[in-house]
Amino acid sequence: MKVEIFSDIVCPFCYIGKRRFEKALEQFNHKEKVELFFRSFQLDPNAPKNPKEDIHSTLAKKYEMSYEEAKKMNDQVADQAKEVGLHFDFDKAIHSNTFDAHRLSHYALEEGKMYELMERLMKAHFTDGHNVSEHHVLADLAEEVGLSREESLRVLEDDAYTNDVEQDITLSGQYGVQGVPFFVFNRKYAVSGAQPTEVFLEVLEKVFEEENEKAEEKSTKTEYCDGESCDS
Repeated sequence: MKVEIFSDIVCPFCYIGKRRFEKALEQFNHKEKVELFFRSFQLDPNAPKNPKEDIHSTLAKKYEMSYEEAKKMNDQVADQAKEVGLHFDFDKAIHSNTFDAHRLSHYALEEGKMYELMERLMKAHFTDGHNVSEHHVLADLAEEVGLSREESLRVLEDDAYTNDVEQDITLSGQYGVQGVPFFVFNRKYAVSGAQPTEVFLEVLEKVFEEENEKAEEKSTKTEYCDGESCDS
């Protein structure tokens, strides 16, 4: 079973949804047959690499609310993160451009380290307060998960894997992705948002059952479940 996960590194619900999906996978009796693959998505393609305002100000401007309202909203998301064992520090988080980080993730894919790198990138942003657009930061994080720091810097300084990121973004449009996370199961079923663990488990079991039945007729209809997500 192939599961494609459209997500952005600076999307809080992507990190929360990732944890909830992982908990479902732990309960799934056939998890060894599940192949996970991250697809690149950018919530804000125009985000600066070195922002001059904090993340609360960025959110306030985006949704035309007060700074206090934006901070309260982020605090509520941080509370949801705690429920799945994550610590979000929005006071330190830097909302920067993620395109280069996504390029690096495709290099990590070739080295069999994509899942590990995406986890480290999200933690770096939400917990550690690192700027995940800075090349030296990205290279350090890559090294932490077992990738070559030197090769990571080479990838970042060139235009390597630009086409891979752009192809993922084009694919998201074909799927009709308007917010992330967005989980696609065998390119047939889609789960939108950070759904509860039981929803992910139900879909995993349903897809596995259908695969085993090897039905002669394959439906072309995509079924959707909507949940909390980050929109662009």
